[in-house]
Amino acid sequence: MTSKLQLTLACGDYEIIRPLKDGIVKPDGIELNILTGADSATRHWRFLRGQYDMAECSGSSYIVARDRGMPFNALPVYPHRRFRHGFIFTNTAANITKPSDLIGKRVGVKFYLATATLWLRGILENVYGVPHKSIEWFAELDEDIAFTPPEGLTLHRLPDNKSAEKMLAEGELDALLHPDIIEPILNKDPRVGRLFPDYKTEEKSYYDKYGIFPIMHVLGIKQELVDRHPWIVPNLYQAFDEAKNFAMKKMRNPRLVPLAWYQEAWEEQEKLLGQDPWEYGLSESNRNNLETLIGYSHQQGLISRNIPVEELFLPVSQGRKRGTFRT
Repeated sequence: MTSKLQLTLACGDYEIIRPLKDGIVKPDGIELNILTGADSATRHWRFLRGQYDMAECSGSSYIVARDRGMPFNALPVYPHRRFRHGFIFTNTAANITKPSDLIGKRVGVKFYLATATLWLRGILENVYGVPHKSIEWFAELDEDIAFTPPEGLTLHRLPDNKSAEKMLAEGELDALLHPDIIEPILNKDPRVGRLFPDYKTEEKSYYDKYGIFPIMHVLGIKQELVDRHPWIVPNLYQAFDEAKNFAMKKMRNPRLVPLAWYQEAWEEQEKLLGQDPWEYGLSESNRNNLETLIGYSHQQGLISRNIPVEELFLPVSQGRKRGTFRT
């Protein structure tokens, strides 16, 4: 009997991944060792240094890695998406009430290449007219991939003993773009608020106008594995798609989640975003999403050219029609 190919996958512990983790869905000919213990920043950093066979990887850092010719590729699988208007945090004493008030301000980021902050810089510049170079940036962590700030960009690295969240609360920073809900917000610290208090309305308007539910992460894989075992690409894609579809059907059951109006929230999502907001592949909608992200990266001087989407993702269908989620 031929043994299965052993691969290590690092990813978040998401419902759309869980059928793979639990062994309910198995990629043909492949045994996955799935690691979910690392936080996102650590996982991306390690993958881009060759520490996993495959990983859920920052879309922004992956695009930069490919522009640099680093030995990685990706499947058009997007484990994480998130609207981002609600992740622009402000010091309430800084008198920032509208996007243009950020011009000339001191703004923190977890790290500059983070996909969440790439989306937000792009949205601020192209939707609200706030040039990314009009802001003085302060990064808390080292970058996934070292880069020289483009001419005209002011970017500082905070000392290791400084926390961007604490600096925001204490007024050392005027605002903070962050991938996660920060502690001052969770603790209801009156010194910290949001640029968009009614961020859901702002995000819905953004989706209505642009049709984008922002892709954060892609499924990265070492190029050497693809070169040695090209058959794993369609097999992996099919398994990830099957796992997502299984999870989406399972999650329709409102008894699974301790929320009083869970069913209503699910129905609202379907009405606004369609039946499968986490769609994989390179559909027209996903192309628009990815081309926008690539365009922001190029606009901000992070990559040397506007890379075509086809160059960034492996072909997965081999002439077969991709499965879709149906209720």
